[in-house]
Amino acid sequence: MPGLARTLEQVWYERRPVPLALAALEHVYRGLLAARRLVYRLGIRRARRLPVPVLVIGNLTVGGTGKTPLTQWLARELSARGWQPGVVLRGYGGSARGAQRVRPDSDARDCGDEALLLARSLNVPVAIAARRADAGSLLCRDEGVDLVIADDGLQHWSLARDLEVVVVDGARGFGNGRLLPAGPLREPVSRLGGCDFAVLNLAIDSPTTPDDGRIGVDLGPDLPTVAMRVRGTRAISMRQPGLVRPLSAFAAVTVHAVAAIGNPERYFRMLEAHGLRIERHAFPDHHPLRPRDLEFPGGQPVLITEKDAVKLSDTGDLDVWVVPVEAVLPASFADAVHARLHALRERNRGGAGRA
Repeated sequence: MPGLARTLEQVWYERRPVPLALAALEHVYRGLLAARRLVYRLGIRRARRLPVPVLVIGNLTVGGTGKTPLTQWLARELSARGWQPGVVLRGYGGSARGAQRVRPDSDARDCGDEALLLARSLNVPVAIAARRADAGSLLCRDEGVDLVIADDGLQHWSLARDLEVVVVDGARGFGNGRLLPAGPLREPVSRLGGCDFAVLNLAIDSPTTPDDGRIGVDLGPDLPTVAMRVRGTRAISMRQPGLVRPLSAFAAVTVHAVAAIGNPERYFRMLEAHGLRIERHAFPDHHPLRPRDLEFPGGQPVLITEKDAVKLSDTGDLDVWVVPVEAVLPASFADAVHARLHALRERNRGGAGRA
C-alpha cells in the first residue's frame, strides 16, 4: 500500500501532524509493549539461554538502518579474532517452518532474502527460526559455534543475550520520537539505556568518516557510540557474472535504480553520490522481486541491491547489475566487542548472563 506508506513517512519523518487514529493506536501499542515486558519480569515467560555468548544486533525503528551490513562486518572481524560465530535470524519473507540451516544454494522463497544474502556472503554458518534460540541451538549442536550473532533481535526477548548493539539511522534518527504507529519506534528511546554499543549509520554524504574513530552523535553519556558508513563502489553484471565495473562507469547514462529494502532512499543517494543519474524504483521491503519488475523501456542498465539479487535466479537478457555494499567501521570497535565478549564468556562460565 504505497499511499499508506508515504503517509506514514510524512508523519514519522517530515513532522506532519499525527492523525488521531494513529495517536490512539499508539496508546494501545504502548500498553501491549508494557504487558509483554511485565510477563518476562514476573517470570511467566523466561528468556532461553544458549551455551555460548549471544550478541544481538538490532534497532529501535522499523525499516532498514544497516543491521545486515553490520552483521556481516562483525562476523568477519570476530572470526579474524579467533571466534567461530554463527548467525541467526527469523528468515522474514520465507516459508520455512522450524529451525533450518541456510546454505548458499538455498531458495530465498524458503529462508528469506536476508538469510540467503548472509549465507552467500559469509564463511560462517547461518540458521533461521521464528524462535532465534532454536536456530542458535541448531548451530551450537551441529556446527560447533562458540558465538551466536542475532541479526535483528533487539525485540526478540525470548532469546537471552550477553551483548546488545543498536544501529541508528544517522539521517533519519528516531523520526518524531513516537511509538508505532504514530511514529517509527518499536520501543521508547529510553531503551538505549540497556544497550552496550550504538552504531550510527551515517549518510553517504556526511562529512564525518568512521575511519577516524570520532563519535558521530551523542546518544547518551554512558552509551559507547561509533560511526559507520555503508559503502558501495562497484557493480557486477548478472548477465555476465565475471564482468565488474566501477559505479562511476555508469555516470554517462541514466540508469534504473531498483530497491526492495527497508530504506531505499539511502541506496539511491549512494548511487547519486557516485555521479549517477538515476530513475528511482522503490518496492516494499522484502518484495518478491521478479524479472518483469526490471523491464523498463529504453534499455538502460538496471542497478539492484545484493539483497534483491538473491531472489533472482535468472534475468535473461536484461542488463541488470548488482551493487554490493560493505560496512566501514574503525577496527577499534571490533576490538572493543571482542574484549567484552571474551570477558562475558569467562563470567558466564561461572553464572548466568543477561536475559
